[in-house]
Amino acid sequence: MTVYAIQEVKGKNLLASTEYGELKFLLPPTENIMFDASPVVKRISSGLEDFSSEDYLLLIGDPIAIGIATYYAAKNSNAKVKFLKWDNREYQYYPVEVEL
Repeated sequence: MTVYAIQEVKGKNLLASTEYGELKFLLPPTENIMFDASPVVKRISSGLEDFSSEDYLLLIGDPIAIGIATYYAAKNSNAKVKFLKWDNREYQYYPVEVEL
């Protein structure tokens, strides 16, 4: 299992997410989708080409990149995507499975 974090964010400790798999970042912290999204789409689509229904998405970073990543994750896993949701009260991640 792999946890695909959409974008690395400086100062965020995501270590708790590794309980659900190896952590991989799709985009560096400096990536900015402002005028041309095509390089980001290519990077995300290739980064998620092995995504399966056993993997997780960690929705962090640019909202547009999050939308793009959700699309490719659903496309590569028969529309079944597991997300990790942070609980501020319990200080832990909970898996949320969605069939799109």
